[in-house]
Amino acid sequence: MSGKSELVGGWIAKADSDLLAGQLLSKSGPYDIVCFHAQQAMEKLLKALLAFCDQPQPRTHDLEELQRLVLAVHESKELADLDLFEASDYAVMARYDLQFWPDEETAAGALSLAADVKQIILAILAAESPDDSEE
Repeated sequence: MSGKSELVGGWIAKADSDLLAGQLLSKSGPYDIVCFHAQQAMEKLLKALLAFCDQPQPRTHDLEELQRLVLAVHESKELADLDLFEASDYAVMARYDLQFWPDEETAAGALSLAADVKQIILAILAAESPDDSEE
């Protein structure tokens, strides 16, 4: 079980790093990179839940595809209700779209969505994880 725990924990730690970077940059920009880090955090959180459910974590930035994969193995109305379409594009747009210059409000929305994904996934993990005190 330690291998799975380490994998899930690793995905969450990397997601937390992206969230922190996004939060720090959100104070002054650049806001395209805030959106990038928010997308990356959501991607890694979804992959953490896939790892927890003993599913492969595909090499994709498509948040909607990751959301579908998660929902195929774990029912979550809260996660299903999230619209990840726009945020999915931030992984590529922030790096390659020369016209993508989001404003502070867009960046704040991306970080807020990432925080929602984190809250939902951590709640699922807490509810489904065995109680360590019983070992």
